[in-house]
Amino acid sequence: MDAARNKALEAWMDEHQHSANSLAKAANSAVERLTGRPGTYDGRQVREWRSGRVRWPNAVTRTALEHLSGRSATDLGFVPRGRPSPMAAPPQEDPMLRRTLVAGSISAVVAASAPGGVSTRKIGMADVGRLQEKFAAVIASDHKRGGQPDIENRAAVLAGKALNLQNSGSATQRVRSSLYATAASFRSSAMWAAIDGRRFQDAIAHMREAQTLAELSGDQAIKFRIWSHAGSLYRHLGRPVDARAANDVARNLHITRRDPMFASLGMARQMAIQGIAHERTGLPRTFDQAREAMVRADPGAFRPVWLLAFYDEAELHSLALTAHLSAGDWSTAEYHAHQCLTALKPHMLRSRAIATSRLAQAQLAQGDVDTATSTAMEVSAEAATQHARVSRMLQEFGAALRATAPGSVSVRTWTEHTAAWRATA
Repeated sequence: MDAARNKALEAWMDEHQHSANSLAKAANSAVERLTGRPGTYDGRQVREWRSGRVRWPNAVTRTALEHLSGRSATDLGFVPRGRPSPMAAPPQEDPMLRRTLVAGSISAVVAASAPGGVSTRKIGMADVGRLQEKFAAVIASDHKRGGQPDIENRAAVLAGKALNLQNSGSATQRVRSSLYATAASFRSSAMWAAIDGRRFQDAIAHMREAQTLAELSGDQAIKFRIWSHAGSLYRHLGRPVDARAANDVARNLHITRRDPMFASLGMARQMAIQGIAHERTGLPRTFDQAREAMVRADPGAFRPVWLLAFYDEAELHSLALTAHLSAGDWSTAEYHAHQCLTALKPHMLRSRAIATSRLAQAQLAQGDVDTATSTAMEVSAEAATQHARVSRMLQEFGAALRATAPGSVSVRTWTEHTAAWRATA
C-alpha cells in the first residue's frame, strides 16, 4: 500500500509557491540559522516528505520547517511515530491555573505591552514563526560573540515586540501561549547574555521578567531554561545554595521525566554547582548520570532550538571541566577540557575560547608553565578583549603565571602577547 500523501505540506507549499527545490534551499538556510551549518536537503528529500514516504523527519528537520513555516510539524501534516493520525499536542497545564499563579504580574505585563487602539487583525502561528526566526539569530550570535550588550538589548527589544503582538489583534489560546513562550525565550536570552557578560544585576531583572512570561505561557521547556539559567547566575555569584535550589526547580519539572535530554542538562549543571561547593567526590557519579541520560534520550525527539543549538557531548564535558576546575581537581579538569575541545562544533567560538582558557588554568595549576602559556595564547584576540568572562579568566591566568614562574620566559612571552591583544582591541 502506497504512503498517504502529505496534503497539509503540499497545500502550504502551493500557498507559498514553493517547488521541491526552492523549499529544500529555504530549509537549508533555516538549518544554518539554527545550527551554524547549512543543511544538505535537496528536492528529492522534499518530495519524500510531500509524498508521505517520510512521515516524521528528524528533530533538526522538523525544527527548521517549523521556523520556516510558522506551523508545528503536525500542522504541516507530519505524523509522530506510533500515532495513527496527526494530533495536536495536549496542553501542559491548566491555563486558568497559570493565570492564578501569576495574577499579581499579568496586569503589569499586559499594560506594558498594550498599544493604543483596537485591531481586528488575526494573529497566527506564522507571526510567531517570524519571531522565532529572530530568536534563532539571537542564539547564533550568542554562540559566536556571547555576553555582548548588543545581544542582550536586541533580545530584550524582541521580547517587547512579542508582547506587543499579543494586543495587536485576535488570536487562539495556542497562539497566545506561543507568543508568551517566545517573549520568555527572548528575555531568557537577554538574561544569559547579561550573565555571560558579568552584568549580574541586569541578569536578575531579566530573570524576573522571564519567569513571569514563562508562567503565562505554561511552556515547560522555557521554564526549564529560565530556572536552569538562574542556577548558573547564582553559581557565578558564588551562591551555591541558591544555585542548587534554582537548578532543582528546573530538574523537578515534568519535562525532565518526559525527555532525558533535559534531565541530562539539569544533572550536568548540578555537577558545576557541586564543583563550586567543593563536593569533589560526587562529581564522577553526577557526570555518569548526566551522560547516561543523554544516551537514553531519543535523538529524533522534538526539542527547542536553544537546546539543539548547544547541549551535546562537548557541553557536558565543558560543565565537567568547570566543576573539576572549581573543585581543584586539575588533571581531571584537563581531561574534560581536551574532550570538550575535540567535540566542539566549529561555530561555537565563545565556548571554544572559554574551554581553552580553562584548559590553560588547569595546566598551569599542575606546574606545566610552558604548555599552559601556549594554550592561553590560542584564545583569539577578539574573545580575550571583548568577552567579559574570557577576559577575566585570562587576567586570572596571567596573575597565576607571574606568581608561579616570576621572571620566566613564559611570563615575558605572555606579557608581550597580551600587549599585542590590547593594541588591536
